[in-house]
Amino acid sequence: MKKINWGIIGCGDVTELKSGPAFNKVSNSALVAVMRRDAEKSKDYARRHNVPRWYDDANLLISDPEVNAIYIATPPDSHEAYALAAINAGKPVYVEKPMALNYAAAQNMTNTAAVKNVQLVVAHYRRQWPLFKKVKELLNDKAIGNVRLARLEFYKPPFSMEELRDAKNAWRVNPAISGGGLFNDLAPHQLDLMYYFFGAAQKTTGLSTNQGGNYAADDMVAGNILFANGIVFSGAWCFNSAIPSDYCELIGDAGKIKFSFFSGNTIELVVNGKTTSFSFDALQHVQQPMIEKTVQYFLGTAPNPCTGTEAAEIMRWIGAFAN
Repeated sequence: MKKINWGIIGCGDVTELKSGPAFNKVSNSALVAVMRRDAEKSKDYARRHNVPRWYDDANLLISDPEVNAIYIATPPDSHEAYALAAINAGKPVYVEKPMALNYAAAQNMTNTAAVKNVQLVVAHYRRQWPLFKKVKELLNDKAIGNVRLARLEFYKPPFSMEELRDAKNAWRVNPAISGGGLFNDLAPHQLDLMYYFFGAAQKTTGLSTNQGGNYAADDMVAGNILFANGIVFSGAWCFNSAIPSDYCELIGDAGKIKFSFFSGNTIELVVNGKTTSFSFDALQHVQQPMIEKTVQYFLGTAPNPCTGTEAAEIMRWIGAFAN
């Protein structure tokens, strides 16, 4: 292949700005087809984004000879089936996070891609953000010495009844579709960055419960990781809190690094009582850096920016925390 011609399965909200337009802004890449089960919405998306073809059947998009790579942007309950269909058709796959409903499904996707020798990338796109690459650089440079502890807290108020009437929110707290509520929706980004920073886990433990009873999914999760390198992670996610919080700190024997995952563009480095700040511009299309690396990987000019094996491991951690 000299150019990646993308087909999107599931051209919903996440593709409007976060990802969709980026496929035409990356070198050697074009968005040539989209699919949504609602034909009118699929047609409308294609019209608004100047996409040449639209479908209401995923199999027709996958079999389109002009499409040579598939982006799966549906809710998690259909990731496995669509990924397997694309892989069996010999077409590389870029799949949204969370990778699947659970670890077993993620493993099946990864193993099938390996057997079929088809490329598979998972959209843990924050790895490619300048902000988190800077965190990684600071860690590699031992700016805070040897890291001892990573501590995360993420709190949000529960959805209101009005918010739950919106289909865009309702599926996220339906375990049959999302796999486990807002934790499964948001924590993959955070946990993947812990993997990106610190590597493999030696031990994972956790618990979850439904404190508020506002919907079927658990709304409180706590988890701990002992990484193979001896670093300890402790995280708490509460989706039934009056006061929001989005905070992470990495504590070393010579200082600490502080940042947020979703609500800020600044890193604070604290060493010897002195704080140094690093600020970054917000990205217009948050997935564009990851899509660029994925295109390069599919074309054989760069390594896989997030393998199925890595993303499946994140699903295993999620299962250890939320079961």
